[in-house]
Amino acid sequence: MSEKPRIITYRQALNETLRAELERDENVFLIGEEIGVFEGSYKITAGLLKDFGPKRVVDTPISEEGFVGAAIGAAMLGLRPVVEIMTLNFSLVAIDQIVNHAAKMHAMFGQQVKVPMVIRFPGGGGQQLAATHSQNLEVWYAHIPGLKVLAPSTPAEAKAMLTAAIRDNDPVIFLENLALYNLKGEVPDGEQVAEIGKAAVVKEGTDLTVVSYSRGMVTALEVAAEFEEKGVSVEVVDLRSLRPLDRETICASVRKTSRAVIFEDDMLSYGIGAEISATIGEGAFDWLDAPVRRVAASEVPLPYAKPLETAAMPHAADLSRVVQDTLDATRFTK
Repeated sequence: MSEKPRIITYRQALNETLRAELERDENVFLIGEEIGVFEGSYKITAGLLKDFGPKRVVDTPISEEGFVGAAIGAAMLGLRPVVEIMTLNFSLVAIDQIVNHAAKMHAMFGQQVKVPMVIRFPGGGGQQLAATHSQNLEVWYAHIPGLKVLAPSTPAEAKAMLTAAIRDNDPVIFLENLALYNLKGEVPDGEQVAEIGKAAVVKEGTDLTVVSYSRGMVTALEVAAEFEEKGVSVEVVDLRSLRPLDRETICASVRKTSRAVIFEDDMLSYGIGAEISATIGEGAFDWLDAPVRRVAASEVPLPYAKPLETAAMPHAADLSRVVQDTLDATRFTK
């Protein structure tokens, strides 16, 4: 009989995956601020400097543009750097390196070079870190051809998707919502490698589809369970990959359920949800029995004060209300 999967945290899944890839491939190395001696701001790299040394776990000055640029050069020469930027918000200091160099080198050099690197970003709100440290900027990076953008929602996904990201030959943006680090879940032992660009139907249903990713998946599954108790079958699709985007899985689900609600931590205007809504309109419009609805954050800089921060973020109650409204709506009047 096979052993049951272990129950570990999202944080531990990331740490163990980094360790496994450092052991597997001598070309893999980690680079970033305070990831060595301090073991990372969120302890994702705990114990790795001690076991692999300063050439494989590289502490850097506070210069995101500098160490991201160094990682790009290392990747072009055949290494596989995994960059940790302390928070997604600090990636703005290095956005020229990421968007104008990492993303474009392969195409602009006539495919003569590859840039096999991962840039890990903790981000998201709910931690009282105020507006400049609580953003969801995934849509910025998902907009850029040449980048791959991943957003795992569970410890098991974190393991499988980080493994795939490190082994991929393109630059990968790896999004980690801060609210997920202590989330526990089953993680299979042994090597797990996700398919980049493939969404997952994490709960089957027939009455309505909820599409989400990252932290939003926790809420989506919670709401789906509530409606299940009422006799309503909600299907939940986890995007997992924001670029490339698995449009067919999304549309196939909506063609089955005929209703769709999109839930995201980012803001409504020009967001991931807008792209999903357009995808459904193009690929499943004739099957829709109600308009596609979106649930997203308030369009304000996220406040520091906890009551205001809570009010600005999307919650289960918001998703439940919109799901019920969508179920009650009909496309045609009789």
